[in-house]
Amino acid sequence: MSQEPMTYSLFLFLFLSHGVSSYTVPNSRQDLHPLLQKMVEEIIDGSYLNALLDLIQFQSSHMWTDDLSHRVLAYLNSRNVAFTIPSLQAAVENHLEQRLHQPQKLLEDLRKTDAQQFRTAMKCLLEDKKDRLDLKDIIIDLGEIRERALQSPGVNRSLFLITLERCFQVLNSLECVEILGKVLRGSSGSFLQPDITERLPRDLCEDAFKNLSAVFKDLYDKTSAHSQRALYSWMTGILKTSSNATDDSASWVSAEHLWVLGRYMVHLSFEEIMKISPIEIGLFISYDNATKQLDTVYDITPELAQAFLERISSSNFNMRNTSTIHRLGLLVCFYDDLELLDATVAQVLLHQMIKCSHLRGFQAGVQKLKAELLDIAMENQTLNETLGSLSDAVVGLTYSQLESLSPEAVHGAISTLNQVSGWAKSQVIILSAKYLAHEKVLSFYNVSQMGVLLAGVSTQAFCSMNRKDLSQVLRSAVSQYVSDLSPAQQQGILSKMVQVEDTASGIVEIQGAFFKEVSLFDLRRQPGFNSTVLKDKELGRSQALFLYELLLKTTRRPEELLSAGQLVKGVTCSHIDAMSTDFFLAHFQDFQSNFALLSPYQVNCLAWKYWEVSRLSMPPFLLAALPARYLASVPASQCVPFLISLGKSWLDSLVLDSHKKTSVLRKVQQCLDDSIADEYTVDIMGNLLCHLPAAIIDRGISPRAWATALHGLRDCPDLNPEQKAAVRLKLLGQYGLPQHWTAETTKDLGPFLVLFSGDELSSIATKFPEILLQAASKMARTLPPKEFLWAVFQSVWNSSDKIPSSDPMPGCHGVMAPSSDDIFKLAEANACWALEDLRCMEEDTFIKTVELLGAVQSFSRPQLMTLKEKAIQVWDMPSYWREHHIVSLGRIALALNESELEQLDLSSIDAVASLSRQTEWTLGQAESILQGYLDDSGYSIQDLKSFHLVGLGATLCAINITEIPLIKISEFRVVVARIGTLLCSTHVLAEFKRKAEVVFGDPTEWTSSVLQELGTIAAGLTKAELRMLDKDLMPYFQPSAIKCLPDEIFKELSAEQIASLGPENAAAVTHAQRRRLSPLQLQSLQQALDGAKTHSWQDEPASAGPTRTSSSRSPAGALQSWGLWLGCPLLVLMAKLLW
Repeated sequence: MSQEPMTYSLFLFLFLSHGVSSYTVPNSRQDLHPLLQKMVEEIIDGSYLNALLDLIQFQSSHMWTDDLSHRVLAYLNSRNVAFTIPSLQAAVENHLEQRLHQPQKLLEDLRKTDAQQFRTAMKCLLEDKKDRLDLKDIIIDLGEIRERALQSPGVNRSLFLITLERCFQVLNSLECVEILGKVLRGSSGSFLQPDITERLPRDLCEDAFKNLSAVFKDLYDKTSAHSQRALYSWMTGILKTSSNATDDSASWVSAEHLWVLGRYMVHLSFEEIMKISPIEIGLFISYDNATKQLDTVYDITPELAQAFLERISSSNFNMRNTSTIHRLGLLVCFYDDLELLDATVAQVLLHQMIKCSHLRGFQAGVQKLKAELLDIAMENQTLNETLGSLSDAVVGLTYSQLESLSPEAVHGAISTLNQVSGWAKSQVIILSAKYLAHEKVLSFYNVSQMGVLLAGVSTQAFCSMNRKDLSQVLRSAVSQYVSDLSPAQQQGILSKMVQVEDTASGIVEIQGAFFKEVSLFDLRRQPGFNSTVLKDKELGRSQALFLYELLLKTTRRPEELLSAGQLVKGVTCSHIDAMSTDFFLAHFQDFQSNFALLSPYQVNCLAWKYWEVSRLSMPPFLLAALPARYLASVPASQCVPFLISLGKSWLDSLVLDSHKKTSVLRKVQQCLDDSIADEYTVDIMGNLLCHLPAAIIDRGISPRAWATALHGLRDCPDLNPEQKAAVRLKLLGQYGLPQHWTAETTKDLGPFLVLFSGDELSSIATKFPEILLQAASKMARTLPPKEFLWAVFQSVWNSSDKIPSSDPMPGCHGVMAPSSDDIFKLAEANACWALEDLRCMEEDTFIKTVELLGAVQSFSRPQLMTLKEKAIQVWDMPSYWREHHIVSLGRIALALNESELEQLDLSSIDAVASLSRQTEWTLGQAESILQGYLDDSGYSIQDLKSFHLVGLGATLCAINITEIPLIKISEFRVVVARIGTLLCSTHVLAEFKRKAEVVFGDPTEWTSSVLQELGTIAAGLTKAELRMLDKDLMPYFQPSAIKCLPDEIFKELSAEQIASLGPENAAAVTHAQRRRLSPLQLQSLQQALDGAKTHSWQDEPASAGPTRTSSSRSPAGALQSWGLWLGCPLLVLMAKLLW
């Protein structure tokens, strides 16, 4: 949707409004410049874009004088064109509507411009400066217009197409390429479909071709595999034309061509690479930027990489020379000339291989190469001597190797060890202990050297640090690793920083996300906060609620609180209600720019405020936060702004109730007329694409729109089963069965491979195993379907070196046990191993991969039991296990029975904290862990510090309720929020609630910030206490607390309280809780789900068209103005039209 026509039209409206319809000047035609005469004729014809372009052209060579406005009006009158303000406004709105609904109209308008007008339009796009048209009392900000146009997907697409069509005939090719670059870099990459290369010019000058190639290289990762291949063909077609090659035996590829291709060099065939002359490859590798280019070939394959290495070797470069190795970029990841390799060269190679983690796939091969180089690098030397020169290959060292290191060796190598990525938590524990054993005392200096190893420092060690040193740590570069610490470690630091004698300075020094861990109790003791101090701190919602209320009482500039970012989390409905209309509208942008920080309840309150004070300019996406019937206020003529606005937000976070979401989507379908006609409609939809009903995906997306839609569907986080089935059928119809797919098709459809059956995927597993593995690696945060995991397993199994063990365990003859390479490749697909495979795993393999296996979410109980038995076989009985063993187990620890848990040495709260990260413990297991810690540490309940309570985590739910009163209030009050995340039994929560009363007073005194801080602890309220809560506090329960309220207690809430829950808490109500509610309570619950009004204003039902309140009446037809939300209100920001 073009926003330019809006600006042109409003400009004309303001421009003409300076005169009167009857104003005349003698000889107006003769007095008016021909270009302005042409402009006015175009105004009369309704060609507003052409008129503006003529005005810009006029302004480029003429000064605007005061009398020109009168002359233009006089000219209009001489043509018998009489304007009134209302009629002109109506014309403007109709024109605006057309442009909003059909962004293709901009493309048509630009096609109809004459050569000079088109040149002017292109020049406007090309300019970087914030240029303005100064018409004395009117200023048109062309820079802002250009910026808005380039940010609009619909306009962007039109500008891209018109530039390809006309620019190269009007401007020089270098300028046109620069415009294409601007437009493409602001796009999602969906513009670059394979067929676009047919429109690309093939007769560019050399510099323009190189610049356009550079644009395509910058967009490489946004471009589909098919489009990459098409663009590669376009580039090579031009390069081959300029080549001196005379026959097929000579290579067209020169050093210069390789440089131009950049990342596209990975599309050269093996045969083409092998034909490159030694001289040309030698020249290429000699370029200063060759290393930078080779560092970016992330998707190169081993075959092509080794072909390049062979050609480089043939050019008389010494492949074992340090300078050559430094130039190889990611080719070094496939270095295969290891025969008689010198230890020094091996160390150089290892240092260069740090970058190999950026490769797309083939990581198992990289790890294998690193292991071989590690052995060579350590020849005739001890590990202590070589540790600092092994680069990130050190992550391949076993526990026994790490434990054999001397503290002095670790200290000497710390500058290498502290930068290595990929450490397992157990390795970090061992190395940190070694380093600190050398340092003796934990000071700022030695902690600041630890880098990624900071996570291995024990909680107790942090607590023993000097507070001044700890404060320096939090201000230093190493503070970036604080987020890697466990909650127990973080609380240990906090307990030191926030000491009773000097709470204020300690709190202020805490920066970033770590600040969220500061307790509400400690904040309430700190008087010296202001919005400036808070700007670099991330706030929890309870903190924000307290701080916003506190600062609002003392500040004279409340707008500073909103502009502080994180503080918007603390704005309540009463705060929003109290804002004046002018203040609210002037500062709504602060809410909109921090939309991701707002709760659904806050969005609901903002929607109601906007509806009340300025519904005609209300951002349409806010309508989704109001009751579903308000969607009726969106007429068909205003569908486009509604879809654009809603498509820029995430519907799942905006609308939580499934029934209401259905209503919203029904409106979306109505606006779409149940079909997506073209790619412009896809652009308009944005994130709404993820919510398209299966029927539209199956039958409603036109062939023209499908490629763009598919590009958008790739990024949808959670399609429902019906949508997935529709996408699958669509893909099968387009590409056929997977057995017929090409490598490019398989890459492009990577995110959709989970939609296919095991039988359908078996051919992919055979033909393109590495592409399948790459697709699986991108799903690390989700649990793919079992059939997909089996396909991944099959692909690895088929390509695995099946070498039986030379000394198999009893009962393992003939069993092909998992190798460490297999386990590394499989990730979540390790869940497909049979029990006997896991049982027959070699001990070395288990030691190398235990943390990978412990991270697999899909292991069954029998598989976990088998792996636990393997751990006992390798490490002996649990009583012999050390902290790093316990930490490395992950989910495998869940298989330990109560007796085995009691054998563990749980004297370290960090070991307990690693166990408490698991959430699937039985009550008996949790009791064993809790009691084991108390027994092994020698602490009693009353001795527990705040960081102990945090480290115990979910196991704290197993505490005997008679012991909860023994917990010290001074420790409990600073970890209330952490305890409030636990899903304990009702009896335990009730006892914690009683303890919270000591800290925060009687429940009748609780504020919104207290209720939010308490979390699930608030579910311990009694029936009487719950009934006494003010209804305005109901939205500040956490959803987890609502779920934890017992059914028989939840039903005691009044209908008014339930109606006040807010959308998020209402969505958290369980089916069991619902069943206990009366019809009146259920009605109230539905009101809360729907976003009905519960605060000061009356909830007005929406008719087919909304009406104004008595204080802001407008004539019939005013509804049309509401639809111009993308136009009129934003023109203040977009066009900067200033009187």
